[in-house]
Amino acid sequence: MVQIHELSAVEQYRLIQRRELGVLEAVDHYLDRIERLDPELGAFHTVTPGAARERARMLDAADDRTAPLWGLASADKDLARRAGVRTTFGSRLFEQFVPESTDALPTQLDAAGTVSLGKTATPEFGLASYTENHVAPPTRDPYDLALGPGGSSGGAAVAVAAGLLPFATGTDGGGSIRIPAAACGLVGLKPSRGLVPAGSGVDSLAGLPVAGPLARSVPDAAMLLDGMIARHGDRIQHPFTLRAPVDDDGAFLGAALRGEGRFQIGLTTWSPWDTAYDIRIEPEAQDALAVARDALVELGHGLEEFTPEAAPQYPDAFRVIWQVGAGTLPADDTNEHLLEPLTRWLMHRGRALPATDLAAALGTLSAFERSIIRQFDRYDAVLTPALAQTPRPIGWYDAEDGERNFEQQCQYTPFTSFVNVSGLPAISLPVHVTASGLPMGAQLIGRPGGESTLLSLARQLERRLRWDTRHPPQY
Repeated sequence: MVQIHELSAVEQYRLIQRRELGVLEAVDHYLDRIERLDPELGAFHTVTPGAARERARMLDAADDRTAPLWGLASADKDLARRAGVRTTFGSRLFEQFVPESTDALPTQLDAAGTVSLGKTATPEFGLASYTENHVAPPTRDPYDLALGPGGSSGGAAVAVAAGLLPFATGTDGGGSIRIPAAACGLVGLKPSRGLVPAGSGVDSLAGLPVAGPLARSVPDAAMLLDGMIARHGDRIQHPFTLRAPVDDDGAFLGAALRGEGRFQIGLTTWSPWDTAYDIRIEPEAQDALAVARDALVELGHGLEEFTPEAAPQYPDAFRVIWQVGAGTLPADDTNEHLLEPLTRWLMHRGRALPATDLAAALGTLSAFERSIIRQFDRYDAVLTPALAQTPRPIGWYDAEDGERNFEQQCQYTPFTSFVNVSGLPAISLPVHVTASGLPMGAQLIGRPGGESTLLSLARQLERRLRWDTRHPPQY
């Protein structure tokens, strides 16, 4: 007999619509799995069974079920406030903080009909690409508990991969959706800047972080993305969009289910970090890229290798943004001892930088954005590795030496941050399995507003490679 967590989010939604699956029944199933499995996985900082069951009963009793995610279980990344629920931001500075108001993204998910089961784990203030903090035990990759799932949406990725949730939202300011998706064998989509009103990136420093979905399949990711976007009739409302309109001739789920089209694809292993660090692509990452490349060619797509222009000013400029962002944290001499060493280092470096350095960095990244969009424009999508290395062991990152830590993060994830700087959409796909059973991903980068093209390509690959049938031992 098929268990609830073995059903896709799309299948669960259809069953709930037909009243063949109760919302409370599904919520109880996931809460039971969280209670049994999460102690060794560390996917959640906080679980809210009482509130989840109360909302599930309310949704079960409702007659109008037209909301796009009606009755589906999810969770909030622990960087988003939800009224009455402990929100730590992954930091001892807020370890017992309970907000009185709810942020925009959880509010939108409520309006779309989801049931939040709690708060998923994140590194301190989401600053790192791995999910280890001093608030809770480290979050562990369900494919190998000695390894980390990446970050900063590591808890969300582990929860979905291990069948503790059907899907989950994350945020991505330098790869924080795509990195844990690749490490945990999931589909992770970073939308175009401005697409998701409740996580647009437009109002943040350098426009980097946006909200997006993590899921086990392409249709599930598309369905969640639809639910994250406020709609009026059949038209997507994206009031913060900066550039080209999104492909809004239908829901993203439709594009994912159809999986149609033939496209011209560029392939590159270039990274703007090449001039700053020794970036080496491990054989497992090369194998994953080759699997994706060969499958796309066999599917009839055009493919051309190319190398973008060197960007020697990019590394220093991005580092400035990372440090200045940490410089705004609400810490001073009275409480900064609660921060982790890396966060303190970042904060002090950011506060010491002159305004002229920030202005120069913003100018450099703006020019870089225009350059990347120009160079990528001749392709419908660009294929890169998702990560340069296999998932890193717990404790691998240097917690004391900020410079070394930054270098390690860039060496593990050299292909993600420049997509945030460029404001482009990108999707990480689990295309390969290593000899030791670890998932490895590839990344497709789209044009501004090109999510439908990415979902179509991803669905074609999914049909061919069937990664949605692979699961970790806990599943």
